[in-house]
Amino acid sequence: MARAVNPGDDSYYDLPGRSGESASVYRHCVRAIEHGLRYGAHGLPLMGSGDWNDGMNLVGIKGRGESVWLGFFLCAVLQQFAEVARIKGDASFAERCDAEEANLRLNLERHGWDGEWYRRAYFDDGTPLGSATNVECRIDSVAQSWSVLSGAGDSQRSRMAMNAVDQRLVRRDHALIQLLDPPFDRSALDPGYIRGYVPGVRENGGQYTHAAIWAAMAFAALGDRARAWELATMMNPANRARTPEGMATYKVEPYVVAADVYAMAPHTGRGGWSWYTGSAGWMYRLIVESLLGLAREGDRLRFTPCLPATWATFTIRYRYGATTYEIDVRQAQAGEDLAATRVIVDGVVQADDSAPLVDDRAEHHVLVEVRAAETQLLAEA
Repeated sequence: MARAVNPGDDSYYDLPGRSGESASVYRHCVRAIEHGLRYGAHGLPLMGSGDWNDGMNLVGIKGRGESVWLGFFLCAVLQQFAEVARIKGDASFAERCDAEEANLRLNLERHGWDGEWYRRAYFDDGTPLGSATNVECRIDSVAQSWSVLSGAGDSQRSRMAMNAVDQRLVRRDHALIQLLDPPFDRSALDPGYIRGYVPGVRENGGQYTHAAIWAAMAFAALGDRARAWELATMMNPANRARTPEGMATYKVEPYVVAADVYAMAPHTGRGGWSWYTGSAGWMYRLIVESLLGLAREGDRLRFTPCLPATWATFTIRYRYGATTYEIDVRQAQAGEDLAATRVIVDGVVQADDSAPLVDDRAEHHVLVEVRAAETQLLAEA
């Protein structure tokens, strides 16, 4: 427990004390969500002294700035927590989550859309950020990716937005995915300490790997296998060390994930802040869940593979307690009559695209058959 942050300050250092209150983890979650249900003039969540990007600490420092990205993220939280509330028998809070999310979706489309992509935020004075009208940071990737990952964005607009990411932020010449562009440098708008980084470095227009992974996950969620795997391959640090010249440019360990890759000469392609566990965790989820399509949901394994056309099969050995699941994933070839993913567990066809998990100390065989990969490109606006 600590005192509230003074108006106009973004933080302070102090020793925490013990609160006189106590509550369950569930009630802590409810209170955290309720604290986040504070909106500005556009009906979007207040940004305060930063959202995911703490370097944008001055966008909403006066208590009026709003975050479009946080709006999409909050939609995802509300969707998922509504189910938790129902399980806990808290119908009233589940209904509140549903109502807040529905209203937030409307406001995101009314005030978050910029014409070709979603804006990033609004400053305290109402000036948009991440808009085509901006001189710097015309587009930021995280709002586009989370319009897809949250499921809250208009489907046609989200596809347009991800095409904009592909066209404006994916740098195939140097195998990197910028967080935003153009970088902050000389404009009158001051988003915060992000502008203290050299243009093209770290969050200021470089590849911030955490966000780049979200972009790949969004392409996978849209069914764009080609671009999802292309971006994942670009981010694979091992590929930076394929040649002595590449390693001399990258300069950090090629066997761990780096937080960022510089995007401005003379340091283009140089890695920064390696052994970055936050990005590594999301990279793991990208590979296992978004691309290979293996996700655990309670006591079931769900399979939604997003595979390249050249992959015929792969095998996963999954351990559940003292039980082993040998999982063979086979991609149907062109012309094979397979309407949807089919899952067969120990010879028994399952009713959906999942397999039950039972810790019976035995070994089970799972066959997952998926439709043939098609040429799937996002429709141009």
